[in-house]
Amino acid sequence: MSVNTADGEVVHDPVGYFIQDMTYHGKSTQTRDAYNRVLRRFETFLTEESRDASDQTSPTEIDSTATSNIARATHRDCMAWIHSLRQTETADSTIATYASYLHRFYAYMSQIGAFESNPMTLVIAEMDERIDTNPSRREISLTDMRSFLADIHHPLEHAVIMTLIKTGIRAGELCNLDLRDIVLTDRKALDEVSTSNSQPLRAHLEGRGPSMYVSDAPAVGVVVAGEERTASNKRQRSTTIPIDEELDWALRRWLAIRPQTTSPAQPLFVSTTGQWGKRLTPHMVHHIVETHAKDVGWHNDGGDATENVTPHYFRHFFTTHLRDRTGDRGIVKYLRGDVGGDIIETYTHNWGDRVRETYEEHIYTIL
Repeated sequence: MSVNTADGEVVHDPVGYFIQDMTYHGKSTQTRDAYNRVLRRFETFLTEESRDASDQTSPTEIDSTATSNIARATHRDCMAWIHSLRQTETADSTIATYASYLHRFYAYMSQIGAFESNPMTLVIAEMDERIDTNPSRREISLTDMRSFLADIHHPLEHAVIMTLIKTGIRAGELCNLDLRDIVLTDRKALDEVSTSNSQPLRAHLEGRGPSMYVSDAPAVGVVVAGEERTASNKRQRSTTIPIDEELDWALRRWLAIRPQTTSPAQPLFVSTTGQWGKRLTPHMVHHIVETHAKDVGWHNDGGDATENVTPHYFRHFFTTHLRDRTGDRGIVKYLRGDVGGDIIETYTHNWGDRVRETYEEHIYTIL
């Protein structure tokens, strides 16, 4: 059995067709091979199970071809495969990655008209969600968030909120960022504000392009890079987060006016008001966010997290929107710094293909 795209092109091997299109989209050989292995494994699962007539757990019609099986697979077939992976004691992070591969495959084949629908949409929604799920929070659309940001004109305040929106980091983690923790498209922007005693660039950022390193080390009262910190980073593991074009621009714009500081750590964000040149504190970040949120009715004194937009709200915003766009819970957990173990190893050693590619493909535009 073959299927046809919306343009009438005959597809005899959906997996092969998808992998070929990944080549056209510029995906690396390593990425294509990973997708091919997972999708062929799912294809084999469907064929071997073959949904014999006595199996009442799946409505998939009996068919002798892998093409028919994968084209007609239902959400229950997909859930059965996920269940089979759990039975083999496959790590949760690996299962999440495999599910994301299948989700993207079906989404693509549905978009080109080869498949009627994406059975993984429901599966992804039904899988155990453990990251920052709070349905009672205020829901803000991308359109409203863009309007909100467009009204923030001060380079520092704009860059602070842009960083929160684009990375999902906590206020304390933002405050602890130093110049050595970021790489931008224009190295000159950093060189012009660095001093002779500036700390060297983080080794974790070498060769990774525009990106940000969020360490798990800083804690209140601990001296890091020659400066005692007033905020703690709460992530379980240090994380390298890509910086896209919009955030890169906002940070370069801020650095063009950033005051000099006497701190040997050379903080990225410093005060431009009463504490001129001193590292921002979480209290200052809260003040920046809450002032602008009040202007648009997103913050009321005495309100709680269900209605007020605070710095932590942007972590929820980042998590929700990026998770929904990628279908990849593992990547989102990695970017949030929520996970350790095997998932860290997977994304640390395949950062360019998995983290940067996924992030750049799916991160929302906000300007």
